[in-house]
Order: sequence, then structure tokens, then C-alpha cells
Amino acid sequence: MNRTVLLMLLAAGAGLSACATADDAAAPPPLNALSRYVLQVEPGVDRIALAVHEEGLSGNQHAALGALVGRFAREGAEVIRVEAPSGNDPAAARAAWGVRDALAGMGVPAERVLVMAYDAPDPRAPVLAGFETLRAHVPNCAAVGGSGQIGYSNQPTSDFGCAVTANLAAQIANPRDIVAPRGMDAPDMGRRSKVFDTYRAGQRTAAPQEELVDGQVSRAVD
Repeated sequence: MNRTVLLMLLAAGAGLSACATADDAAAPPPLNALSRYVLQVEPGVDRIALAVHEEGLSGNQHAALGALVGRFAREGAEVIRVEAPSGNDPAAARAAWGVRDALAGMGVPAERVLVMAYDAPDPRAPVLAGFETLRAHVPNCAAVGGSGQIGYSNQPTSDFGCAVTANLAAQIANPRDIVAPRGMDAPDMGRRSKVFDTYRAGQRTAAPQEELVDGQVSRAVD
């Protein structure tokens, strides 16, 4: 091998090495695929506005409050806020406390109803009643690039895990389960004691199994 060929090979090897180094430097740092997309919640407000009447709450307003209480129970929110317009209007104050009494009559505990004032342009502005809500954030996977791209870095694409997270967010029944797990119910101590007593007596603790007659359950309902 002459000197010219050797110099050409060395130059080509140096160029390839430089390209590899540049590509490695431009590549993003490794990211855990499980941490790229995680379930998240977005805050919101479920609120209704009730006009102030001298004679008190109307039938439609009672119905609207009843529907609000139903959504409040399903949402699992902590408190309902009743907000009266500022301005010391007697009718507005009576309406706010009337809403509080109506909510209590519908089963909402008194300690879970907060009465407060809000800045309003008119002292006879509506009384507001509502609670904070949470909804699961559904990522827009169509707007994320990287699907179907060919890569040689052995790293997941930028959209890896997006569809799974979006499906979970769309199906979860109570978004508050994303924030914290639900508390466990108290154990059935009576049933537990019965099982322990049966065990100590040397008896079988399992439920009796039905016998099969000609391959069928003997006490099956026709």
C-alpha cells in the first residue's frame, strides 16, 4: 500500500469519526419512556348563577341546585362555594344564605358549604354556587412527531407511550384517582372472626363446592 492510499484511508476514517461524534452530540439525552407521558389532571369549575329574587329561590333554582348537588357527589369534591355579590345588598345576602340552607336540606353537610363574597359590578348580581372539578388531560398524539420514523439510536420515538396515556385518560372514571388513591374501607371484622373460629375448630374455611351430576351443576336454576 503506497503512501497516497494510506493517507486517503486515514482521512476517510477521520471524517466518519467526526460525523459519528457530531450525531451523538446532537442527539437528545436518553429519556425514560415511562416518564415521557404520564397521567395528569386539569382543574376546572362547575358553577351555576342564581338570580336574586326578593321572594327567595324559585322552583327552577331549587332544581338547578339539586342537579349541582348530584354532580358534586359524583365528582367527590371537598366543598361547595356559595358566593354573594359584594355591596351589602340585603336581598343578595338572604339569597346566599338561602342557597346554603337549600344545599343543607339536600344532604350536603354544613361544614362542606362555604359562603363568601365576590367582587361584582352590581350589588344585585347573581349568587354563584359551585365547586372545583378535575378532568384527566388527554394528550394530542396526532400533534406529536416521530411516529414511523426510522432511528438508529435504540431510543424510543417521541410519541412512544402517547396513545396508551391518552386511552387511559379518556377512560378513567374519577380523575381524582390520578392525584391520590382512594382510601380503603374498614375490614369486615365479624366475617374475619367467623373464619378464624372455624379454622381453630379444625373445620374447612372455604365455601362448600357444589357437586356435578352428569357434568352439570346439581342445583343450577332451570
